[in-house]
Amino acid sequence: MTDPRAPERIVRRFARTSNLMLAGRPFAVRGVDASGLHDLLVRLGGIPSPESTPGRVEFDLDADTIALDGEPLPERGDAAGRIAFARAHMPVSTALAARLDLTGLRVGVAMVLEPKTAVLSLLLRERGAEVSVYAHPDETDPAVAEALRAEGFAVTADPSLSGAEELTAARAFLRAGLDVLLDDGAHLIRLAHDDDPGLVEGWIGACEETTSGLTPLRRMQDAGILRTAVMAVNDARTKTMFDNRYGTGQSCVFAIADLLEERGIALTDQPALVLGYGPVGQGVAAHLRALGAEVRVAETDPVRALEARHDGFCTGPARELAAGALVVSATGVPATVTADIAATARIVAVAGGVPGEIETGAENGALVLGGGGAVNITAAEGNPIEIMDLSFAVQLAALGELVRRRPAPGVHALGPEVDELVAREALRVRGAEIDPPRPLDPEGLDDWRSPRYAGGAR
Repeated sequence: MTDPRAPERIVRRFARTSNLMLAGRPFAVRGVDASGLHDLLVRLGGIPSPESTPGRVEFDLDADTIALDGEPLPERGDAAGRIAFARAHMPVSTALAARLDLTGLRVGVAMVLEPKTAVLSLLLRERGAEVSVYAHPDETDPAVAEALRAEGFAVTADPSLSGAEELTAARAFLRAGLDVLLDDGAHLIRLAHDDDPGLVEGWIGACEETTSGLTPLRRMQDAGILRTAVMAVNDARTKTMFDNRYGTGQSCVFAIADLLEERGIALTDQPALVLGYGPVGQGVAAHLRALGAEVRVAETDPVRALEARHDGFCTGPARELAAGALVVSATGVPATVTADIAATARIVAVAGGVPGEIETGAENGALVLGGGGAVNITAAEGNPIEIMDLSFAVQLAALGELVRRRPAPGVHALGPEVDELVAREALRVRGAEIDPPRPLDPEGLDDWRSPRYAGGAR
């Protein structure tokens, strides 16, 4: 393999073709000069696996082929094929859905509309729910929307809408009537409160899966204006630790690399600056570094900035570090990329986040990727399938808790048993075993005295 970028290209080809995850995936590499690809896969979290194990990907460099579970990596085909492929790789969500009885419940799904969301909608309907689907115009895969309509779903998703038309569509979706809303960014939860609070008072509640959505909901709770129960899906460890870090990290960085390659630019042609070092920023920085970029981090939280330095990243003020760099906003905060930052940056991209993460008017000068929206959505297929399998499993568990408990209005945490349930199922389907929990000594728990002095004089 004489091309130094060949390992990166074949890895991105696998991810682009399959929308599958690399971190945690068993792999094998065959062929001459395989060490470069092997090392890259390890940096990305792959697990070398000489023996056949579930989910193993095999790269044959001499034949330039990729196999999954011993079979050639399939072409997923049209929207229906992509949905079927996603479903085949979402066993955790399937198992969690099987525990639910949603007969007669009106469930609204307001999320990025792509194959994994379609699978979630199908699972909900199979458990008895009456499911309606909403997606923002810039977060809609029109082919997937049509595939769901062909399956009989009510789908409000039209990429051509903007401004007043988008607002009208969102209002119509809410006014059709819901018992539960699964939201992404809390956009519709907030619209319902602002537009017609009476709509919300008829809900059992909602589930919110993003940091950028829970933050305003907690402000509403503190102000006494949150009128419905909201399950904090995002705060579950099996969501944030995997979706935000590994999923968004891989999908955004690979999408950026694909877009740059179309323009004849490599990730390594310029330094990279990651704005924000929360879970998303950590994942973006790690994946950029794995692909060979020189990575810097700008962070306003001193503890996170210190963490970034201990992870080996240069830190400093964004305006100083942005000069000539690929700047990736990973904050989920509007106007993170200011005009001053964009003025000296070479390239700007947004990893996940919220509308307007690039300040209005700041687009002039730098090359803005993906139209300034979440680059893994505008230029790719969202987070990898297995990652969304975990996140949607948490959504389903949260929905079950919401329906069972009927909590009062407010933001509610999920119990640790949800994380344990999701993680154990995920390990099981991956063929991974762990030690059983260590039994606790009831006597030791009851004894408040220090064990250091046990057996001494009393």
